[in-house]
Amino acid sequence: MSDVTFSKPGTLTPVLSRGWDEDRSWTLESYRARGGYKGLEKALKMEPGDITETVKAAGLRGRGGAGFPTGLKWSFLPPDDGKPRYLVVNADESEPGTCKDIPLLMANPHVLIEGMAITARAIRCEHAFVYLRGEVAHVYRRLLNAVREAEEAGIIGEGVGPNGDFTLRITAHAGAGAYICGEETALLDSLEGRRGHPRLKPPFPAVEGLYARPTVVNNVESISQVSGIFQNEAGWFNTMGTEKSAGHGLFSVSGHVNNPGQFEAPFGITMRELIEMAGGIRDGHKLKFWTPGGSSTPIFTEEELDVPLDYESVGEAGSMLATRALQVFDETTSVVRVITRWVEFYQHESCGKCTPCREGTYWMKQILLRLEDGRGLPGDIDKLLEIAGNIAGRSFCALGDASAVPVQSGIARFREEFEAGMTTPARELFPYEASAVFAKGGAR
Repeated sequence: MSDVTFSKPGTLTPVLSRGWDEDRSWTLESYRARGGYKGLEKALKMEPGDITETVKAAGLRGRGGAGFPTGLKWSFLPPDDGKPRYLVVNADESEPGTCKDIPLLMANPHVLIEGMAITARAIRCEHAFVYLRGEVAHVYRRLLNAVREAEEAGIIGEGVGPNGDFTLRITAHAGAGAYICGEETALLDSLEGRRGHPRLKPPFPAVEGLYARPTVVNNVESISQVSGIFQNEAGWFNTMGTEKSAGHGLFSVSGHVNNPGQFEAPFGITMRELIEMAGGIRDGHKLKFWTPGGSSTPIFTEEELDVPLDYESVGEAGSMLATRALQVFDETTSVVRVITRWVEFYQHESCGKCTPCREGTYWMKQILLRLEDGRGLPGDIDKLLEIAGNIAGRSFCALGDASAVPVQSGIARFREEFEAGMTTPARELFPYEASAVFAKGGAR
């Protein structure tokens, strides 16, 4: 993993990953030795409204995929009525290829706790939650230990802070494991003990969220970056990134590169630069296609290697930056096979609440399996596009869109491979099975 970020060309500045190569980097002692909780000390001396304005001025945007301005999201909460309001941190990282929040929590859980405490102060919250995937038991234990350390040190708890007027309890909740619970309202239902199903919006969580009370739902990385904004001088965050996509982020580079991993870099870096940082495309091969934001985003090819990786530039180029899950595929890869694996995942993870997603993902999977096996029927490709078009924009939540986008994008970019699937199995067109290994979780 990379332990640095680039603030300006030619310079290096440790940020979120600071110290994660040090011995026991996840402990309170190690975090404090690197300036941890100095930002919270500063924030506790400020008025809640001023904290929110500071985050707005920094230009921090949500790191969970949508890129919505974080401070603006906090300001949507209604005026404080003296009753409970909540902060919920979404750590249900489930998208294929996305792997940033879990390594961050393993390496530096206290950066999240500090960010949560600052956020809680800003929104006048006394009880915050972290919703974590239950399968990552090792991360869950580490987070629980970090919360305990912070409580024992008097950083969080009841009546803490310089004036004894700050109260915060943090609950780490292990979910049962469902991709749909990454959707904020399904997460809230699961947190309340119900089956994770998306809620109808409005009302939005800011008005009626957890336990029908005003709630802020943010991603792990979003809240963790709040710490750096307050630990450093005013304007520090804006020295990185672009005008509209300020700051830095974690970029997950996986697939057919020599050294896959996490790279912390400013927004505006290019995929060409990231591939170079990852050791280049594996020896003897060349790039075929890549995803800028995970399996739910339109795919890119070599033509887009120099597109700045910020929200606006990637959008103008025809895709989405989302969670910055940069999956790299070389020429041995069958596009049909990869997209089939993705659609199988979305079909399996569909909650079944709405018809377009429940039925559409099933039928897309059947057609793709035929094409992968060389048994395509006349009209299958156009039928795939029709089904995807009937899912996109018509499902209850974004899972439907996530399943339709790779199908539409893959056919638009590599229609000839789908047409070849009418007569020839993918295993014969691409006998190296490299993509099959990748689809099962292999790094190369």
